[in-house]
Amino acid sequence: MRGHREDSLSKYESISLPKFGPDLSGLNLDNITYYAPTGIDATDDWGELPDHIREVYEKLGIPEAEHKWLAGVGAQYESDIIYHSLKEEWEKSGVIFMDMDDAVKEHPVLVREYFMKCVPNSDHKFAALHGAVWSGGTFLYVPKGVVVTEPLQAYFRMNAPNMGQFEHTLIIVDEGAEVHYIEGCSAPKFGSKGLHAGCVEIYAKQGSKVRYSSVENWSKDTYNLNTKRAIVEKDAVIEWVGGNLGAGVTMLYPCSVLAGEGARSDHFGVAFASGEQWQDTGAKVIHSAPHTSSKIVSKSVSKAGGTCTYRGLVKIGENASNSVVSVECDALLLDDLSRTDTIPDIKLRNNDVTIAHEARVGKLSAEDLFYLTSRGIAEEEAKAMIVNGFMDPIVRLLPLEYAVEMNRLIELEMEGSVG
Repeated sequence: MRGHREDSLSKYESISLPKFGPDLSGLNLDNITYYAPTGIDATDDWGELPDHIREVYEKLGIPEAEHKWLAGVGAQYESDIIYHSLKEEWEKSGVIFMDMDDAVKEHPVLVREYFMKCVPNSDHKFAALHGAVWSGGTFLYVPKGVVVTEPLQAYFRMNAPNMGQFEHTLIIVDEGAEVHYIEGCSAPKFGSKGLHAGCVEIYAKQGSKVRYSSVENWSKDTYNLNTKRAIVEKDAVIEWVGGNLGAGVTMLYPCSVLAGEGARSDHFGVAFASGEQWQDTGAKVIHSAPHTSSKIVSKSVSKAGGTCTYRGLVKIGENASNSVVSVECDALLLDDLSRTDTIPDIKLRNNDVTIAHEARVGKLSAEDLFYLTSRGIAEEEAKAMIVNGFMDPIVRLLPLEYAVEMNRLIELEMEGSVG
C-alpha cells in the first residue's frame, strides 16, 4: 500500500487539472488538510462515542435509521471511521462490512486484487491524489448467492475548515448475490474551501444485482470531485441513484463498464444548483459485450444564477452488438439568471445497436403556478411543490428516509425563491 501511495503521488504531480467543466482555480491544494485524525478508536457500540460526535450523527438520524431499517452502518468523521456495525445474521452469512483501513490489514488478498483496479491512479489528477492520501471508507463483500434484504449505509461527515476527505469505498458482490448500499455526505459551511475526492469501486459479478444510492449535501464552500465506477459482468445489474444538492463545484460522473454479455446499468441522477453553484454531473456507460443495456435519466434544477451541466459518455465497442441505450436529460430553469447545458458524447463502433437520446429544458409553468396559488397555496410553496414533482420520479427510488430528506433539502433551497 505504501508503494501504491508513492506511485500515486508521482502520477499526481505529473497530471494537470481537468481542462473542461467548472473553474477549479479557487481550489488551493496546498491549503487542504489531508488527514485529520479524530483520536477516537472505532467501535460498534454507539454509546461509547463522545457526546459531541454522537450529537452530530443523531441530528442526521443515523442511529434511528440503523435501528429501524438498516442491516449495517458505518460512520466517518473527518478522516477516520468512528463507528461500524453489521447485524449478526449477515455476519453469519459471510458478509464482510468494515472500514477500509481495517480491510487492508484483515483481508489483504481481496484488497490487493481489487483496490484501484477499477479506478486506476492514472485516471485523472484527483484519482491520483486519492490514491496517495486516501483514508477511511467502506469495504463490503457479499458472498455468492447471498441476498442482503436490508440496506447497508455509510455516512461521511467533514466537520473542520479546509478539510479534505478521501474515503475509499470498495464493494465486491459475488455471483448471484444482491445488495443495496447507501452513502450520505455532508459538511457545515466555514467560509474556507474544502475538498472531497473520494473513490467508489464496485465489482458486480455474474448474475449479481447492486444498487448504490447516495445523497451528497456538502457545504457550498466544498469542491466535490468524486470518482465512482463499476465493472459489471455477465447478466449482472448495477443501479446508480444519486442526488447532488450541496458543494460549490461538483464534478461527478458515475461510470458503468458493461463487461459481460447481458449486463445492465441504470443511472438515475438529480442535481440542484443555486447562486454560484456549478453542478457538473452525468453518467458514463461503456458497452464492451453483446446484448448489454443501459438507461440514463438525469434531472436538474437551476436557480438564482446556478449552473447545471449534464456531461455524459456512451461508448459502444466493436463487440457490443444488439445493445440498447436510452438517455433522458430534463432541466428546469427557475429564472433568467441561471444556466443549463447538456453535453452528450456518444461513440459508436458497432452499427447493430439501438440508441435513443433526448434532452428537454423548461421553465416553471405560469399556468401551474396560477392553478396552485388560486387555491390558497403561497407562491413560494407552489414553486417548491412543482420542483418536487419534477424530481419525484428519481427521488422515489431512494429509501423512504432519504427521499424525505431530499424533498426537505429541495424545499430549503426553494425558500426565498419568489422574486
